[in-house]
Amino acid sequence: MSTARWALLCILTTSAAGHAAQDVLAGKQVYARCAACHALAYDRVGPRHCGVVGRRAGSVPGYAYSSAMKNSGLTWDEKTLERFLAQPMKVVPGTTMTYDGIPDSGERSDLIAYLRHAADTPECRGPAAPPR
Repeated sequence: MSTARWALLCILTTSAAGHAAQDVLAGKQVYARCAACHALAYDRVGPRHCGVVGRRAGSVPGYAYSSAMKNSGLTWDEKTLERFLAQPMKVVPGTTMTYDGIPDSGERSDLIAYLRHAADTPECRGPAAPPR
């Protein structure tokens, strides 16, 4: 998808929660750091992120989560993502995600906006996309 089409999609799908298109675009840039281990539509070293907002932690079928993540009792909403992305190993002790976290709250907010909006992109809604 071209940058112009992506920007238009972001503008058209901006939520009532007030996330501007630049938040989603900035979040896409933050997500580039996650791409070392994660992808939107398929599992890598870490599980896929399509549909992560609203999903129970440790629940992607076929992905080998740590027992800490499977038993965390978390559901990935904006509040839990905010906490986890700040300090993953403190929020879920025993997680196999060894990333130290994103210290900047603005970057975390942008990343969450991107993850929320990415669920409606062709990559996440296409025929090869994971079930919701």
